[in-house]
Amino acid sequence: DDVDRAYFAVFDGHGGVDAANYSATHLHVNVGLHEEIVKNPAEALKCSFQKTDEMFLFKAKREKLRSGTTGVSALIVGNELHVAWLGDSQVMLVQQGKAVTLMEPHKPERE
Repeated sequence: DDVDRAYFAVFDGHGGVDAANYSATHLHVNVGLHEEIVKNPAEALKCSFQKTDEMFLFKAKREKLRSGTTGVSALIVGNELHVAWLGDSQVMLVQQGKAVTLMEPHKPERE
């Protein structure tokens, strides 16, 4: 289609780099191939985070890997911004020199 899209993501590995590298390699592919990417980008992000997690867990079990990762991604579709995150990674939007809170990070003490 003729809609401009841009994808950005940052992963912070915990206990090693395996999960972060895996996520950096696979998440954007899962997002791009998701059936809802055109109609519902937010759903595509959410499902792709879950799918990438399931894929890595399978690999980690098979290869006895013990790392994890936090992650944050931003998907710009036309003039809309969609943000997805897992763990305590954060994204910040600065608009006209002022920070705009987009999310509350996941913390162990937060329900």
